[in-house]
Amino acid sequence: MAVATALTAVKPSGPEAAAGTAILAVDNITKRFETPEGVVIAVDGVSLSVAPGEFVGVIGPSGCGKSTLFNIIGGLLDGYEGTVKVAGDLVRGPHPAIGMIFQEESTFPWRTVIDNVAFPLEIAGIAKRERYERAKHFVSLVGLDGFERRYPAELSGGMRQRVSMARTLAAQPKILLMDEPFAALDEQTRLLLGDKVLQIQQELKQTTLLITHNITEAVQLSDRILVMTYRPGKLKRMITIELPRPRTSEIVSSEAFGRYVAQIWSDLREEASRGLHADEAAKLRGGQT
Repeated sequence: MAVATALTAVKPSGPEAAAGTAILAVDNITKRFETPEGVVIAVDGVSLSVAPGEFVGVIGPSGCGKSTLFNIIGGLLDGYEGTVKVAGDLVRGPHPAIGMIFQEESTFPWRTVIDNVAFPLEIAGIAKRERYERAKHFVSLVGLDGFERRYPAELSGGMRQRVSMARTLAAQPKILLMDEPFAALDEQTRLLLGDKVLQIQQELKQTTLLITHNITEAVQLSDRILVMTYRPGKLKRMITIELPRPRTSEIVSSEAFGRYVAQIWSDLREEASRGLHADEAAKLRGGQT
């Protein structure tokens, strides 16, 4: 593979999947927030399309609007300009085709692993036998065989995140949104969980959108990476990751992997520097009032 060619072929941001083939279509999203200091534009004119089975990473400096975009796509935030569609269906709130995994701890401490995973199926009214069979399948899929009757307090942080993933996947969403799901974990655990995510994504052909600030994680997992600018958050660049699949964490030591990381870091460093200067200027202005 000619990685140098791939890097020089980096294009400005924009939809990649044709409108007719996209399962997720985000069109010209702009979100403004009223603050005591005035109106802040968190996300500005963001558009992207994701094809079925594609894994797309979104990365950017702190304060670039990544989580705002995540919440808009997931139907948790309104009052924005533009549209979000899933398979042509306009998103107007939480959508049954979208599953979400957050950074924060989200397992139910009073439920065992199997009961945690079965919870959305119980809410959906699925018969007990069927929901436990399905829950057991997803517990196995995330590599937690033998832990079905354990409670979250008996598990490591990485294992609890796998329970959250299994619970979300058990509802069989068309699109999986993940917002910094492994941010609280150490680097080795993140890499190993990345392997598990890749294995699951390969098996389920799961369309996935990952919000992250971790460059290694983004390159390891993604088919494409969308790099966002500092506030207001725009799509600065789209990078296609031309690394062979199936992938494992072993690929992070390759020269090709390192070139992608260097390219993305160059973009992020530029945007983070802009953010740092903007914050310093704001503090100076505040000190003069």
